[in-house]
Amino acid sequence: METIKTDNAPQAIGPYSQAVKNCKLIFCSGQIPLTSNGNLIAGDVSEQTHQVMKNLKAVLEAAESSLDKVLKTTIYLADINDFDKVNEVYATYFPSHKPARATVEVSRLPKDVKVEIDCIASI
Repeated sequence: METIKTDNAPQAIGPYSQAVKNCKLIFCSGQIPLTSNGNLIAGDVSEQTHQVMKNLKAVLEAAESSLDKVLKTTIYLADINDFDKVNEVYATYFPSHKPARATVEVSRLPKDVKVEIDCIASI
């Protein structure tokens, strides 16, 4: 097992890793819309989703993978009414490859953001 760490995505805000690589799989922790230097993207859910996807991309690249190798994602939304807006942005990062996915509404997310996404990918 290998811990993945990159300066191109925000550092963990708790006792966890950005990702863990085991065999040929990468398990990425949930990403929220923080920049790599820790600034919160306080815009609308579309802007926040773009930042989350950029963070996941950076972590995957640090693990010698890519968005093209994502097998499954989980999207956590503070408001399920944002589902269509998040889908619109999300689809731009997966134009042909469509990973398995679950989307759930939660009562609250860290730092009161609107979206968090985690993923599992192959190498």
